[in-house]
Amino acid sequence: MPMAFVLINAEIGAEHEVLKELKEIPEVKEAYMVYGVYDIIARVETETMQELKDTISWKIRRLDKVRSTLTMIVV
Repeated sequence: MPMAFVLINAEIGAEHEVLKELKEIPEVKEAYMVYGVYDIIARVETETMQELKDTISWKIRRLDKVRSTLTMIVV
């Protein structure tokens, strides 16, 4: 089962809003606010690699207050 960790930078002050929206995406199995270079880390799991790519590209990266992401696909 394809899995990735996505590190997310949100707009300043919008971290809680982005976290809430992430938790509503079925493919996002866990999401946490973190301190450091990134604001949020999310664990994403899907049935296929294409579904994983689509979830990250079309559901996570396009959230309104997401500024940038870094995706680490688990091998």
